[in-house]
Amino acid sequence: MNIYFLLEGRSTEKKIYTSWLNYLLPELTKVKFYHQVDKYNYCLFSYNGYPAVIREGIPDAIKKIQEIGKYNYLVICIDAEEETVESKRKEINDFIVQNNLNLELGNVKFIPIIQNRCIETWFLGNRKMFNSRQPLEKPLLDYVKYYDVSVKDPELMGNYSQDYNHAEFHYLYLKEIFSARNSSYSKKLPRDAQNKSYLDELIKRVGDEPKHLKTFQNFIGFCWMIKQQLC
Repeated sequence: MNIYFLLEGRSTEKKIYTSWLNYLLPELTKVKFYHQVDKYNYCLFSYNGYPAVIREGIPDAIKKIQEIGKYNYLVICIDAEEETVESKRKEINDFIVQNNLNLELGNVKFIPIIQNRCIETWFLGNRKMFNSRQPLEKPLLDYVKYYDVSVKDPELMGNYSQDYNHAEFHYLYLKEIFSARNSSYSKKLPRDAQNKSYLDELIKRVGDEPKHLKTFQNFIGFCWMIKQQLC
């Protein structure tokens, strides 16, 4: 069992997925270079954002997968940003079909993980990290009045201001949540979000609220499927 992860982000996703996969799939060992995989390995490769992760990343990944011949899955993790999950998935599938890449994949299964709107949106789902009943100060107070992510699905949150897009707002919201807990968050240093306890709270959230964080559930579902195959 070998998995090739193709990531849109250069910093946050690589740190987060490395940590989370260590908790969720400890049977798999991370390798630094794609050609080092053997039986139970995975590798993570980042591209310089969108659209490079699709137009350059997918063909490059498939070329490397063909070269080695040991991979079972190609997983692309990408933000929905201002698009819908469905339109982003269609864009990826159309690119693969139009370039005949589905034929080159052969028996390798292609799995798109769409982060709606971004990976920080998932992080907003930790109710232990943030509860709107705690004392709040601006601008977090204003954000909560606009949309309380401790009660409502973070993936359905709109855009608070025309000064930035959805993903940028979700990132700002998360930074304020961390700040309120005397901590900090940045894309280079996601800190607490890398911890198993943080991941556990997100899994608990979707267990309590099955309609919340649907794209996060897709990632967890994929990991559980791999877990079963490893048993």
